[in-house]
Amino acid sequence: MRETDFVSGFARGLRVIEAFGEAQPRLSIADAARITGLDRAAVRRSLLTLSELGYADYDGKFFTLTPKILRLGHAYLSATPLPTIVQPYLDQLSEKAGQSASASVLDGTEIVYVARASQRRVMSINLMPGSRLPAYCASMGRVLLASLSEAEARGILGRSELRANTPRTRTDPEELMTELRRVRDEGYAIIDQELELGLCSIAVPIANDRGQVVAALNIGAPAAHVPACEMAERYLPLLRETQAALRLVLR
Repeated sequence: MRETDFVSGFARGLRVIEAFGEAQPRLSIADAARITGLDRAAVRRSLLTLSELGYADYDGKFFTLTPKILRLGHAYLSATPLPTIVQPYLDQLSEKAGQSASASVLDGTEIVYVARASQRRVMSINLMPGSRLPAYCASMGRVLLASLSEAEARGILGRSELRANTPRTRTDPEELMTELRRVRDEGYAIIDQELELGLCSIAVPIANDRGQVVAALNIGAPAAHVPACEMAERYLPLLRETQAALRLVLR
């Protein structure tokens, strides 16, 4: 892309939108500048523009996003058939497993949930379509990273903040690369309380009818009920069944 084709003001506005989240639903100009690393003047212009267009509310100090912002995410969900195709299969999988099931895609260093069927809440955060998690320590992230070349996967790990969420979280890049090779060979990933204590999950890649990995599928369960060592025996056959069915319908 030519430098003249890059709209820096638009890019800054998107960074400001991304600064909002579950942990920071209300932001001052100073807050947004700190999170984005942008100067206060640029952040102020972006936030006031969002407010003027109805994408944010402003009380004189704090900005909060309005429901209108959902139009941006809805545009993606409407433009891609993946969530609509996957959802009924997730519903069936969740019902058979008696646990929550999800589908996600890779976006940079994170996974983004595109569909979910919830039996019970097994995490402290409320996961839903649009939720994001670090790819390196999530089961779906591991299978998606494993579907890439070694160089691509290593590059993403290099750009990730490899933070220890729990004492069990793997953060060493070489150890993670070794794990990705195992996932690539065996075709599934199991996370044993690396993302959050008390949560285990198992994931497989979702490929289309040409064999291209387009998403990931997982089942999450409380570690107290289903320890990691039992995840494959209990849930891998169900995941494989759903994986095969989806490959027939994804183009």
